[in-house]
Amino acid sequence: MPSFDAIVIGAGQSGPFLAARMVEKGMKVALIERKFLGGTCVNAGCMPTKTLVASARAAHMARRGADYGVMIPGPVGIDMTVVRKRAETVTMNARNGLINWFAGMDGITVIYGHARFEDAHTVTVNGETLTAPKIFLNVGARPIIPDMPGIDEIDYLTSTSIIHLDTLPRHLAVIGGSYISLEFAQMYRRFGADVTVIERGPKLASREDADISDAIADILRSEGIGVHTDADGIGFSKTANGISVSIGNGQPPIEASHVLIATGRTPNTDDLGLDKAGVVTNQRGYITVDDKLATNVEGIWALGDCNGRGAFTHTSYNDFEIAAANLLDGEDRKLSDRILAYALYIDPPLGRVGMSEKEARASGRKIMISTRPMNRVGRANERAETKGFMKVIADAETQQILGAAILGIEGDEVIHGIIDAMNAKAPYPVLKWAVPIHPTVSELIPTLLADLKAV
Repeated sequence: MPSFDAIVIGAGQSGPFLAARMVEKGMKVALIERKFLGGTCVNAGCMPTKTLVASARAAHMARRGADYGVMIPGPVGIDMTVVRKRAETVTMNARNGLINWFAGMDGITVIYGHARFEDAHTVTVNGETLTAPKIFLNVGARPIIPDMPGIDEIDYLTSTSIIHLDTLPRHLAVIGGSYISLEFAQMYRRFGADVTVIERGPKLASREDADISDAIADILRSEGIGVHTDADGIGFSKTANGISVSIGNGQPPIEASHVLIATGRTPNTDDLGLDKAGVVTNQRGYITVDDKLATNVEGIWALGDCNGRGAFTHTSYNDFEIAAANLLDGEDRKLSDRILAYALYIDPPLGRVGMSEKEARASGRKIMISTRPMNRVGRANERAETKGFMKVIADAETQQILGAAILGIEGDEVIHGIIDAMNAKAPYPVLKWAVPIHPTVSELIPTLLADLKAV
């Protein structure tokens, strides 16, 4: 029975880097991956989808050429085979980079296969039994397929399968109104498809404040995307021309050629034999961890999407940083110290950090709020991209920034000035008196903070 100092199951954005750090410390490590190194980000998430987003933006800006005095004779064409190939190339370059990295690393054994627990320190893979005193789970998540009438009768797409399309849908119906669905909706509209977003809840991007959600819906509608919320009767049936998608709420059905199901994700924890190891999960299948990512079983940790403590590449990587710091460097880092930040990659993007206004009010604090429309930002006007607005929330008593949302040109980059200030625990007047570079979007952060008012 091969024994190791540590076994890492899953090669997403925590596992490979933790394995490498342990090898640096002289440990013997097995890294088990059932499919591809790099996890969702490299193979079906960030890298291929943001490559597709870039292609869609290029098409959108080409169509807007005349707005900038750039004349393009004839319509803008889209070659979906080239679009898909470009995304595949970005993915393969990243995946092969990981393969080559580990191929040149002594002390690590990479095994491709499906690992299952036999007990708390033993796993089997490909008929072989491995043992280690430390086991780390970085198994990720997959798209949820909801139980909707007629869904088993149609061929549907998920966020994993849609990136491999090399033909343009005539009409794409997107089921779900959250981050993944909205990115694909705008992307395929810009490629040239008719697109309709259908959401069961009352608003898009439901975790956001109502003003942010409304602005997102306005951006999508301005590009010709149909948006239906409060859809209480979603169902499917085949037709001679494709798929009929019922909405309910008194609305006529949508006649679609393709359907994308993007209603959330579920952790890949149901086939690991966690019960044999005694590892506890919650009702949604996420592995329960403490503030240092340890499960209820000594010697087993859960990192990344499967622990339900962050559904992003950067939070998964931060899980690696926390585990490595605590276990290898003698530090005392905690999940609870993490300030959550993320982005929605529609165009213009949404950058978010910390509390929403709704969350800040619910906390009982006395708060201050400032907003500024993007049409009052010089860079946005120079680029003729003035949709969206900036918003920041602060504690009126401590002067600490509680959260911010920047929906607008370069919002995913601009938000980092506020992320850094929050992590440094700097009171907002520190940024208020900063002297930023002109002309940028970030130069408006001090102005935004100067306009904070109690509400």
